[in-house]
Amino acid sequence: MPEAIPSTEAYLMLSGTLFAVGLIGVIIRRNMITVLMAIELMMNAVNINLVAFSHRFASLEGQVFTIFVITVAAGEAAVGLAIIIQLYRLKSSINVDEASELNG
Repeated sequence: MPEAIPSTEAYLMLSGTLFAVGLIGVIIRRNMITVLMAIELMMNAVNINLVAFSHRFASLEGQVFTIFVITVAAGEAAVGLAIIIQLYRLKSSINVDEASELNG
């Protein structure tokens, strides 16, 4: 029995769903760690698109670009967590609304 290979459309639907969940997480949530995780989810949705189109067009460029996106996401997570830790030390809260008034 041959294996069923998912179509590009299936990957695009998965990616769109993940991106929508991440976007809703960024818009609705007020906890900075949850917002950071939602942004990571959106980046992973983009990575799924890149790999799906790379496979569809038999090119490695999308997969190589995905490695760069993962590298940038790791740096973004490290810097984001450092900012969150500093905000918690200053305000004793990681609420997004309080981050808008960082001047004291």
